[in-house]
Amino acid sequence: MERFSHLRRKEVINICDGRRLGFVGDLELKVPEGEVKALIVFGPCRFFGLFGRGEDFYVPWDCVQRFGDDIILIDKPFQRREEDKKRRRWG
Repeated sequence: MERFSHLRRKEVINICDGRRLGFVGDLELKVPEGEVKALIVFGPCRFFGLFGRGEDFYVPWDCVQRFGDDIILIDKPFQRREEDKKRRRWG
């Protein structure tokens, strides 16, 4: 049994591409059943946190593969946004 405070200290890593998504920020729950539906990972900070954050990652519970001492491994292919594709091509 894990407490939410322990989950918030774990980093989420996608095993599809090895990308570090960040730390668990929130959970989506089904209240009457008490079932966890998804992990929500807050997006990365923009320019030292002065301009807010990027998009949050929504990770369905069935994509969670394994819990470690300090990481959570997920298996979910994410689609890249158009601006990321342009940056990779020109950068």
